[in-house]
Amino acid sequence: MNTYVVTLLDTTGIQSYIFNSNRLRENLGASYLISQATGDVESEKDWIRSNLENPEIGVSQNKVYEPIDKSRLNAELVYAGGGNAMLLFKSIDIAKQFTKKLSRQILKQAPGLNLVAAHLEFDWDDDGSLKKKVKLLQEKLEKQKRSRITSAPLLGLGVTATCQSSQLPAVKTSEEYIEINKDEEEDIYLISRETEAKLRVVSSKHGEARNEANQALKKKFKDVLNNTGYQFPYRMDHLGRTRDDNSYYAIVHADGNGMGERFKKYVENSSGNRDYIRRIRKLSKSVDRAGLNSIKKVIQTLINSISEGKVTGKFPIFTQDNQSYLPFRPLVYGGDDVTFVCDGRLGLELAAIFLKALQEPDLYLGDGQPMTACAGVCIVKSHYPFARAYALSEALCNNAKMFVREQKNKWGQDFSAIDWHIAATGLLGTLGDIRQREYTVNRDDRLIMRPLLIDSKETQDINQWRTWSNFINIIACFKGERNKNEEECKMWMNKRNKIIALREKLRKGEREVKQFKIDYRIENLPSIKNGNNVNLTLKKGGWTEKHCGYFDAIEAMDFYFPLK
Repeated sequence: MNTYVVTLLDTTGIQSYIFNSNRLRENLGASYLISQATGDVESEKDWIRSNLENPEIGVSQNKVYEPIDKSRLNAELVYAGGGNAMLLFKSIDIAKQFTKKLSRQILKQAPGLNLVAAHLEFDWDDDGSLKKKVKLLQEKLEKQKRSRITSAPLLGLGVTATCQSSQLPAVKTSEEYIEINKDEEEDIYLISRETEAKLRVVSSKHGEARNEANQALKKKFKDVLNNTGYQFPYRMDHLGRTRDDNSYYAIVHADGNGMGERFKKYVENSSGNRDYIRRIRKLSKSVDRAGLNSIKKVIQTLINSISEGKVTGKFPIFTQDNQSYLPFRPLVYGGDDVTFVCDGRLGLELAAIFLKALQEPDLYLGDGQPMTACAGVCIVKSHYPFARAYALSEALCNNAKMFVREQKNKWGQDFSAIDWHIAATGLLGTLGDIRQREYTVNRDDRLIMRPLLIDSKETQDINQWRTWSNFINIIACFKGERNKNEEECKMWMNKRNKIIALREKLRKGEREVKQFKIDYRIENLPSIKNGNNVNLTLKKGGWTEKHCGYFDAIEAMDFYFPLK
């Protein structure tokens, strides 16, 4: 009997680790540290591979994917990414030796990041053994995560100072890691060991080579950035600000739909342990490829639009010391969990571009099917607390997922969807509270039609009207960017006051909208495709199915720029 050990690794609290600070530099550093811990095993400094290649583990010369049953190696990496990993070992002692080394490295280089590991032995000669053990191991790992005794660090005595980002005891100041620019406001502040680790990998004060996170990002996206002259920003102000005008940034959080079930379904009919490994590795790598290439599509579209004047004609690109910065920065990328930050005026369009790119045929996953996902976009003023804005973007993504599940239960098909919130002031309460307080009329009627489905063959098949294309077509009509010969669009050209007046009537309901149309001699509101008789109902009174069809577009007019 050939007995091996399967090990699952998982990092807990990833989102809070990355986004618990309001400083973009620290978020970038945290994201990089997580990618090194259990993320990109193809990079030069990933920690899983470096510990596997340790002589005591018995893997060398980048052979981490070599079949453990056909080689003399002591370990095999099945997959790694998204904060978790699966590995095989020749014995339980080797498995524990590896996790001990990896845990020690995380404690030293990424303090505050928590790793959970679980091991189980299985019989290689039993074809179904690995699949059964992994299922048990996943349950065991979840149980460990729930029952794990969280560390309770000493928060400080009377003589200690507090880190401004993590609220942990400070060990030094940020002076060593930030470059003070006379044209920018950059205060020196107290930092803890956790914050120091995040700043260390993004610091460029002592030379570009020290900025590990930026160097890794440049290498990852060199094929789209090469020879363009653009860099990724490392401060919120570098995303693009318009002088003497309100400046906003957008956080976009996207997550794949039902990926756990999809993995289970794909490996369900695997024929033996090696086929199980092949399938799970193939699907995992295809998910990483889809997420990464979709981000590349966003970057390429943005660069093309800038060069054609479609962005610079609306607002300036931030430039400093002859260096131009893209109004976009990926924070978490690769895999089905993606987060990026950008200029607030680009958030909606870039999110939609990302979701559409995921479904392109050349990015179909290892099981031969397209990847669907949902995105939440939170648009807030430039110095609004980053962590709170991210939390809302995550809630918006979850709200879009609920809408997709409702549609899937009804039609038996999967969709991608987007939801968003534009905060002109602050954010008070949960997403449900905000929607009830600001977007509800007559108890149950919603001023908004979002979440919206991203257009696809499936949305046409079900004749759905709550779609992204309807939203952007309404905006184009109100802005006079749609066919100027359309009678329903002519009356809105250069009539911003009339559009704002319509917004206020929409708040009061269908009867007020109809009276507004009579007063202004408006025959119909902009057309909406699909939905059977919905178009006629909306054009007459602005409302249908307890949803308003036009408020979203009016509210978002200043936060949507089409990019081609």
